[in-house]
Amino acid sequence: MTNPTRELLCKAKADIREVNTAEAERLLSEGWALLDVRERNEYERGVIPGSLHIPRGLLEFDIERHIRNRDRPIMTMCASGARSALATVTLMRLGYTRVVSVDGGFNKWKAEGRHWEKPGVSTKDQRDRVSSYSGTSVEGHVGVLTMDQRDRYARHLVMSEIGEEGQNKLLNAKVLLLGVGGLGSPVALYLAAAGVGTLGVVDMDSVDPSNLQRQVLHNRHRVGERKVDSARKTIAALNPDVKVVTYDTRLRSENVAEIVSDYDVLVDGSDNFESRYLLDDASVRFGIPVVHGSIFRFEGQVTVFDPRKDGVTFKDMVPEVPPADHVPNCSQEGVLGVLPGIVGGLQALETLKLILDIGDSLVGRLMVFDALETSFTELELRAGSSRSTLGK
Repeated sequence: MTNPTRELLCKAKADIREVNTAEAERLLSEGWALLDVRERNEYERGVIPGSLHIPRGLLEFDIERHIRNRDRPIMTMCASGARSALATVTLMRLGYTRVVSVDGGFNKWKAEGRHWEKPGVSTKDQRDRVSSYSGTSVEGHVGVLTMDQRDRYARHLVMSEIGEEGQNKLLNAKVLLLGVGGLGSPVALYLAAAGVGTLGVVDMDSVDPSNLQRQVLHNRHRVGERKVDSARKTIAALNPDVKVVTYDTRLRSENVAEIVSDYDVLVDGSDNFESRYLLDDASVRFGIPVVHGSIFRFEGQVTVFDPRKDGVTFKDMVPEVPPADHVPNCSQEGVLGVLPGIVGGLQALETLKLILDIGDSLVGRLMVFDALETSFTELELRAGSSRSTLGK
């Protein structure tokens, strides 16, 4: 009796090119993409750094999203070389022109003592060694999520705009929060929950009972504690993937460059113009976008200053510090407790969009929110233009 599966596999191997593990290692060093078609549970037990994981059953549906260039050289790999042979035939039928299968697969690779790793989030060194599957450099689409991470970020992973590539971008991102009070609290919570890998927090205050009406990062047991320490504890309890770097200091001209230069995005939740101008200068100097937010009574505003794109800066919006008697003060006039949650949530959203490079950011647009009317008004910002600013 003939074995249809065996016959199918024999025909597939006759129609494709196979390479041994030594040649596969050489091709990988030359920039070939390595496509691992094993099942998820197999992949979790060991991975070759830089490989792209698409289970064999999902190959036809997912490959074009990850490898758009059909002339991109690809090696397919499974546990032993059978499923990868079938996957190679599939890719050839889809129009991919340079595809080979690794004979012996991952099992042989591992048995021969070639380099592999346990699954984990990729490091910068790994990112620097790998080219993207579309033929350009990439920051994040390497590394394998652990089972716990796949469970945590499951709702991100099913979104085509994010997926595993985007989640790795988040896990490799570094965001600095200027202030962990009313605005910084929701920003920190949502960025940590989303898996932003490093959060720097700058604040020199202690937790006060009056903060607790809106600063949801803190609690009554932390009254009197330094805000950066309280923030670190809350974030650590929410997501152990996130590294928290604390700066228990005021942002000054002497320390601003040292603090901000290593971050990808700066989030402004400050309550004074001196800090905002310092952050603005650093943003321009180092080419780092700033997600700005401010609140007062029932009103809030959000925008993005990105010196890499249109050149609009905070100083374009507020060319000079207003007189002290013209600056609204929340400690005197108050602020609706839920307002920073809305504005901070928008800041977190804009931060994630910048990291993931998706959607239309608020660059050049000032979004003003009126809580009493539940309305948004959008104003255009241009270099050299001036708009009134709200206090925090």
